[in-house]
Amino acid sequence: MTSNIDPTINEAGERFHEGKENSHLALDSKDERSIANKLAREEQREHEPVELSREERAAKQDATLPAKLHGNEPSKGATIDQQLREEEEAELKRKGKA
Repeated sequence: MTSNIDPTINEAGERFHEGKENSHLALDSKDERSIANKLAREEQREHEPVELSREERAAKQDATLPAKLHGNEPSKGATIDQQLREEEEAELKRKGKA
């Protein structure tokens, strides 16, 4: 009698092992992890350092820099944000707080 099961499934070996890293969505409503497990994971996540991407670090320095890094002209909003940031820094320096 022949089987309907694909023989490559049994050869895979790792099919029934633990899932891959980041394979769960934290807020997936169909995820079957218990509430306690979800809470424990979030507590661990609070203590992990937040890694910023190159663009996020650039945006903190200069609002127009991410667009320039991609070879684009900065948007009006980014340009205005940068002008406001520079004005605020100048005002703080004038008041002696920076």
